[in-house]
Amino acid sequence: MKKSYVYFIAPVLLLAVFFFGFYWNAHKNYEDREQAKVKQASDAKRAKLEKEAKDREVAVKSALDLQEKRRVEKKARDEREAREKEEREKARQARDKTGRDAEKLEQQVKRLQKEIDVEKREIAEIQEVRKRTSDEHAFVKEYVKKAEQNAKSLTGVLERIAAADKAAADAAKAAEAAAKAAAKK
Repeated sequence: MKKSYVYFIAPVLLLAVFFFGFYWNAHKNYEDREQAKVKQASDAKRAKLEKEAKDREVAVKSALDLQEKRRVEKKARDEREAREKEEREKARQARDKTGRDAEKLEQQVKRLQKEIDVEKREIAEIQEVRKRTSDEHAFVKEYVKKAEQNAKSLTGVLERIAAADKAAADAAKAAEAAAKAAAKK
């Protein structure tokens, strides 16, 4: 029977060693450790919730800042677009006005070109008339010179004729006076 004690005592001994060596040490602070774990878990959860709340606050603040920034950017963009639209409208109006002015000036150029052509023709006619007039003037001057020369030569011929007539009349008077004087003798 001695052997049967060994089978009974060894497990009891091992049970006692296990109970006092491991279980008792583990069990005596088990509740405190569990409370510490629960407290640590709740602290971690509370810290996590506080961190999430702070992160949410930061995110909300960031979102509000971003929303305000977008609102400001949208307002600036709308103002810029309105300004650009107004500038485009002014540019379009200026372009249209320039086009109208260009058409007006083109028509004026065509009208003036026609007037220039008419004036050129009139100038050409006037120059032609002037040339004819100057040619006629030169002809008349030359004709007047020839007429004056003819008048002088005719006057000279008439004077010679008159002188010859006078000389003939004087010669006839002298012949008559010589004939009377010869008859008186």
